[in-house]
Amino acid sequence: MTALYIHIPFCQSKCPYCSFVSFAGLEIDYDRYLQAVQSEIVFISEKLQRPLLRSVFFGGGTPTFLKSSQISDLLERCRLLFNFDASVEISVEANPGTVDQLYLDDLHRMGVNRISIGIQSLSDMELRILGRSHDRVQALRAFEQAQSAGFENISVDFMYGVPEQTCESWKRSLETILAYYPQHLSCYQLTVEAGTVFSQWEAAGKLRTPDENVIEQMDVLTRDLCQRFGLEQYEISNFAVPGKECRHNINYWLNGDYYAAGAGAVSCIAGKRERREADPLVYCRLMENSQGVIVESERLKNEASFRESVVMGLRMVAGVSCQDLYAHYGLGVDEYYGESLDWLKRNSLIERTPSHLRLTARGRQVANSVMARLV
Repeated sequence: MTALYIHIPFCQSKCPYCSFVSFAGLEIDYDRYLQAVQSEIVFISEKLQRPLLRSVFFGGGTPTFLKSSQISDLLERCRLLFNFDASVEISVEANPGTVDQLYLDDLHRMGVNRISIGIQSLSDMELRILGRSHDRVQALRAFEQAQSAGFENISVDFMYGVPEQTCESWKRSLETILAYYPQHLSCYQLTVEAGTVFSQWEAAGKLRTPDENVIEQMDVLTRDLCQRFGLEQYEISNFAVPGKECRHNINYWLNGDYYAAGAGAVSCIAGKRERREADPLVYCRLMENSQGVIVESERLKNEASFRESVVMGLRMVAGVSCQDLYAHYGLGVDEYYGESLDWLKRNSLIERTPSHLRLTARGRQVANSVMARLV
């Protein structure tokens, strides 16, 4: 059993922090793009003989930039071409400014059972800095409408470390959204990626972000508030009501297989990672001419794949199963890492349970430094 990711690379506007494959104002026939995606889905299904899916994820970009009927057509195509697990998780990413009650009713009726709302902040000032097309009122309205539509698995994306953000404003945003009782909350620290508008501002000395001490306080505040509202941390950036953890993303962190379709989408099957043409117009032309859309392919060697699985698995609070690693790669974590692992243990950054290797609470605060020693 595995997962399918479908990439919708269109947005109302390009946020200044965004490095994803997404396009605003692109002159393209969306039906043409969706036909190309459907053709790729047909190809995947025929090649792999109707694989069993545990999750389907519509990501972007902004999938809800499309009409609800267009998402419905894609989902129905998937149902015809793949076998769905009885408890399949079907997620759609949504931006508050692109949905209303009717749209969310449509998504729920067509069988989407998990909605992920990209709110990012409930401070109008911070939303303007982030270039978001919605405000606080629209964000909360979208959440209420998702509840009214019948969604019982609503996830919210938040961002901290935002320019001009303070612990107080972060706390206000968190307390407000948690009072609505989302089933899942993703809290991502802002990373300034190369090629973004934020990276240009940073180079020009025009980007002021909170310092490390403030970020640490935000981390502690996030964990405490989520715990108070019944959301447990299960991954470095993710919190959920028990049983509502994102199945699709857990598959990524456990280095499982996942198929993908759409411009810029990345798949990984049996250790082979493939990236598709990112330009939607070129992607369409290649699919229409029955030409390959894969522009980069990589198969990691055994040890490199082992290290990647360790690093990805350590993002999970439960850690990574040492037995599963040995069964898959024939390598033991203690023997492989030796003194490096011993040093991390002595400094209380990592711990070994009878079955798993996992970061300590202190280790999760400096996760990037820990991972750098293991990659």
